[in-house]
Amino acid sequence: MRPMAEEKSAEGGKREDFDGRLARLEAVVEELEEGGLGLEQALERYREGVGLLKGCRTALEAYQQQVEELAADAELTLRPFAEDPDAPDQG
Repeated sequence: MRPMAEEKSAEGGKREDFDGRLARLEAVVEELEEGGLGLEQALERYREGVGLLKGCRTALEAYQQQVEELAADAELTLRPFAEDPDAPDQG
C-alpha cells in the first residue's frame, strides 16, 4: 500500500495532467479557429488536438469510474447534473 502523501501527489499529478491537456487543447482550438496556419501546420495542430481530446476523455472516464466506486462504497445514488441548455449537443 502506498503512503498517503504519495497517493495525494499521484492524484495531484493526474489532475495537473488533465488540466494541462485541456488548456493545451483549448489553445490548439483557438489557433485553428484563427485560421492563420498553413495547411501542414493546421493538420499537425488538428492531429495534436485529437490526441489531447482522447487523453481528456480517457481521464474523465477514469474519474467517473472513481466517483461511481466511491458512491457505491458509501451506498449513494448518483444522479446526472441538470442539462445545460447552452451546451452543444453531444448526440
